[in-house]
Amino acid sequence: MITASIVLYKTNRTDLINILSCVSNSQISKLYLIDNSPTDKLKYILHEFKNLNIEYVYGQGNVGYGAGHNIAIKQSINENAKYHIVLNPDIFFNSDTIIVLSNFMDKNPEVGQILPEVKYPNGELQYLCKLLPTPIDIFGRKLLPKRLMHKRNMKYEMHETGYNKIRNCPTLSGCFMFLRVSVLQKIGGFDERFFMYFEDNDLTRRIHQVSKTVYYPFVSIIHNHAAEHRTNKTLLKAGIKSAIQYFNKWGWIFDIERRNINRDAFSKQHIIENIE
Repeated sequence: MITASIVLYKTNRTDLINILSCVSNSQISKLYLIDNSPTDKLKYILHEFKNLNIEYVYGQGNVGYGAGHNIAIKQSINENAKYHIVLNPDIFFNSDTIIVLSNFMDKNPEVGQILPEVKYPNGELQYLCKLLPTPIDIFGRKLLPKRLMHKRNMKYEMHETGYNKIRNCPTLSGCFMFLRVSVLQKIGGFDERFFMYFEDNDLTRRIHQVSKTVYYPFVSIIHNHAAEHRTNKTLLKAGIKSAIQYFNKWGWIFDIERRNINRDAFSKQHIIENIE
């Protein structure tokens, strides 16, 4: 059984219809819509998707991104789902995407999380495999000139890997998190101290401690990423707050695990040989 969840907050109607259409044509058995919006008007879109097994959850207030998905993750565990997918509402995937990824996970039980190739709507690749972040990787992007950060950004986003091999990567994007439920049972879901941003970094890091977190480039999804936190002051503040929480949790300068994982991230042993 494959379950999935989407957290809504004043979500664009067109985006929601698009992602629901993708889910309806996939092997996802049940979708949890966790609506953190101030009103439940998005609920009425569901009448257009009566063929979908949707559980709509409303009334919890704006509890945050991770806490919202945790509502669905707990339900997925209770229902003995094998895989759970954390979805952003601004993505699009083809009908065969889920089955390809689930087949790979079936054949590779040591993998706890997988991310497919992610592209912008214009076909440009998004570099969403990253090292574990250091403070300079996060705050340097905002405070230092781009020319000074260019080389470091290229390494942080693992450009030199070529993005053409199946790799075990330290950090994977939260826009599409294909997760093994048994691993979630072991480590727990999202850390709800992160209201918005860095909850995906934190979750992938904890998954990476007990299993492989894999980038799989042989199937693609489209992510209409707007990067609103770069222009919206409220979202920018939320991002900075979450970054501080992340480094308070894992370490600012002295993070031995980060140093060791990042040192080994480019080694050949992190290439997954089984490409079935």
